[in-house]
Amino acid sequence: MIRIVIAEDHQSLIDGIKLLLEHQDWVEVVGQANDGYELVKQVFINKPDIVLTDIRMPKINGISATKQIKEICPSCKVIAFSMFEQEDVIFQMKDAGASGYLMKNASLQTLLKAIKIVAEGEEYFPDLPKKIDEKAFHLSPREKEILNLIGSGMTTKEIADKLSLSEMTVSTHRKNICRKLNLEGRLELIRYATENRFEV
Repeated sequence: MIRIVIAEDHQSLIDGIKLLLEHQDWVEVVGQANDGYELVKQVFINKPDIVLTDIRMPKINGISATKQIKEICPSCKVIAFSMFEQEDVIFQMKDAGASGYLMKNASLQTLLKAIKIVAEGEEYFPDLPKKIDEKAFHLSPREKEILNLIGSGMTTKEIADKLSLSEMTVSTHRKNICRKLNLEGRLELIRYATENRFEV
């Protein structure tokens, strides 16, 4: 039996998903939540196998909630779902530890397929664009933070002052970011930073 917790700020959607799943004898909904805080609480209490969560929720968003879930229950697999195909957000969810992604209008067959695949330890990102550079997943939280600040137009000195680091340390981080992302020089780094934002 695959135990599931569902998180969505619209109760009607939770009720609809539960109705779809109740006739499956291999799935059991053991908890539900209308915000990210309650989701983390439900995971802590119920220790589900699968978490099906909206990305945009009150109190704690799906990205932050996923990070907390993976800390308190590493074996829990997270499937994100949303009304919109937002490439950057999908990748942020994956980076946070999510194992799958679905559109909210997905069919029952697609939902069940995703649950089975993720429960078996595989990932389910059928529509994930290939053009996004997955090497960005290897950036450290500090490197992502610095990349975001570069993208906002800050200089090395301004970043150093903001983060209470030396300019040499920030320069080292910049070099490491370029190396990991295969970026050539300052202009490519600035262009990449401007076009991409990451959850830290």
